[in-house]
Amino acid sequence: MTKISEKRKGLSGFRYKEDRWPVCIVLALTVLDFVLYFTVSNVGLLIGYYLLMIIPKGVICAWNHHHQHLFTFRQAYLNRGLEFVYALHTGVTTHLWRLHHVLGHHLNFLDQKEDESRWKRKDGTQMGMIEYTLDVALTAYPRGYQVGKKHPKQLPTFLLYTALTFAAVAVLVWFNPVAGLLLFVLPMITSLLFTAYVTYEHHSGLDTQNEFEASYNNLDPLFNRLTGNLGYHTAHHHKQGVHWSKLPALHAKIEDKIPEYLYQKSILTRVFLGG
Repeated sequence: MTKISEKRKGLSGFRYKEDRWPVCIVLALTVLDFVLYFTVSNVGLLIGYYLLMIIPKGVICAWNHHHQHLFTFRQAYLNRGLEFVYALHTGVTTHLWRLHHVLGHHLNFLDQKEDESRWKRKDGTQMGMIEYTLDVALTAYPRGYQVGKKHPKQLPTFLLYTALTFAAVAVLVWFNPVAGLLLFVLPMITSLLFTAYVTYEHHSGLDTQNEFEASYNNLDPLFNRLTGNLGYHTAHHHKQGVHWSKLPALHAKIEDKIPEYLYQKSILTRVFLGG
């Protein structure tokens, strides 16, 4: 009986069953994008859809982030396929966040001279939100590449699949320019900017060498349901390899070390979820 259950578990492909629904939703939205690409020519409808999907695709960025920390599938080819889908929504290609974020930011977030998502200027002063957003978004690929040079096993995968992704998007734009731009190119750019924008409040202003005092946390239940518990940010940085579904339990073990002032509602929670 045990061997049968293990075999079924292996065939499922997923490392954690909790990832099934998020992946299904992302794939469904991808199918919808392609259906619109091939069937809708009304520019007004495509613009309306693009605007309507800014926040949902921004939420997808959180799930792409989780995947880069801990691959969703056991099989490499499934992970590469999922990463292509994620890239079309988020503007972040295979291994970019693995290099920039996992092997970069998470190792350097306490050092503002090295942090790939640094919130300090060179003179030591704090960037404003817009400046930070543009800085992190515009330097994402160059900084990811720089980290990749230190990790030669990761870099070729990043370069290959980034080239393949951009080539595929170029074909989509060539075949149907308006739909290609509004359904893929603009959302990729917007989502990359969106990702940088919402990460500003994760660490900005927290100048400390204590890992338990270096991240803001958002315990709003709906926010964490939408983002895969990204609000448990101190726990995420404490053990970045922990699956997103396990973060609340990890947070419970370390919450006594987190100062009260590091609990707050995010911008998105305040604007869209109330509070």
